[in-house]
Amino acid sequence: MLKKLWLIFVLVVTMLGSCLQVWAEPAEELIVSPHGVLMEATTGKILFEKDKDTKVSPASITKIMTLILIFDELEKGSIQLTDEVVTSAFAKSMGGSQVFLEEGEKQTVETMIKCIVIASGNDASVAMAEHIYGTEQDFVGRMNERAAGLGMSGTHFVDCCGLTDSVDHYTTAYDVALMSRELIVKYPQVLDYSSVWMEDITHVTQKGSKVFGLTNTNKLVRNYEGCLGLKTGSTSIAKYCVSAVATRNQVTLISVIMTAPDYKVRFADAASLLNKGFGMCQVYTDENPPKLPMIRVKGALKKETACVYDGVFHYVDTTQADLGQIQAALQVEEEVKAPVSKDDVAGHLVYTLDGEEIGRVEVRYATDCPRATYIEFLEDTANHLWLT
Repeated sequence: MLKKLWLIFVLVVTMLGSCLQVWAEPAEELIVSPHGVLMEATTGKILFEKDKDTKVSPASITKIMTLILIFDELEKGSIQLTDEVVTSAFAKSMGGSQVFLEEGEKQTVETMIKCIVIASGNDASVAMAEHIYGTEQDFVGRMNERAAGLGMSGTHFVDCCGLTDSVDHYTTAYDVALMSRELIVKYPQVLDYSSVWMEDITHVTQKGSKVFGLTNTNKLVRNYEGCLGLKTGSTSIAKYCVSAVATRNQVTLISVIMTAPDYKVRFADAASLLNKGFGMCQVYTDENPPKLPMIRVKGALKKETACVYDGVFHYVDTTQADLGQIQAALQVEEEVKAPVSKDDVAGHLVYTLDGEEIGRVEVRYATDCPRATYIEFLEDTANHLWLT
């Protein structure tokens, strides 16, 4: 009898142990690939990470930074989408993924962007780098400066397309998420290109005209609901990588997979992270914050100033909380002393949920209110008396 009871006890303990092992299964088991990050794009909040800071070869995901620099120049007006870009012999010589540009061939900036985003053209990337900075190396120098400015401490580039096998060309899953967010948040128009499945371009050379088809390297664009593309990469060193962007129910997620063993795992892991994120995320956006009061300014000729909010408040919840309970409290002074400078912080709109602060938006002065001099006060008083 005791023996039977002991066997039952052992069996129960074994079963409980198995259950506990399942319940305690680490989040890292969500993906097969060794490195991954899931980020909510609006806030930059990390929802999942697996060995996110290990330096690895990025392959063509490098081109995300190349695209950031291209759109930087478009924003500054130094280049236009309709500008013609001439392909150099060096750009033509790029191997790997390419769109087969010929030396001397001219394509518009917009066509080059399509070649980079959709088909991952190494030749188009180098042609654009040369068009903007004169040489690829000067362009790469700016890529590294931009990366540092984004806090990408685990990244260093040596080329603009990721074709290199150099050990000095590296990034991390987290840094890829950072630069992906910078690209799609600051320049959301890139998604108009990265979400294209197939498109034709026309090569016009001395040999004549020839239509060439671009096919998106990111298969999730076609196979995952809400996917807006972004960038893939693969080399023998980097193996298979992807930074995938998808939007559902006003939630935009960035799923980064690095060093996947094959392309099927790359896309399956990226989709797994996206599924996890969409299942756990709800986003609160305050589209109608409280109306801001005028603030009195003591010691200035201009007696009051308006204020403006420094952006819209966004909050990502992963706990299934009741976001209807979010409260906003405006914290600004009724009166301040001159001088007041436009864009200086005047206060905050503070958001709380269940008594805990979840974020805030800065309130800034809308105008300059310099301190008035004694003479200016006398003149203002005299003018006031004259008018009355």
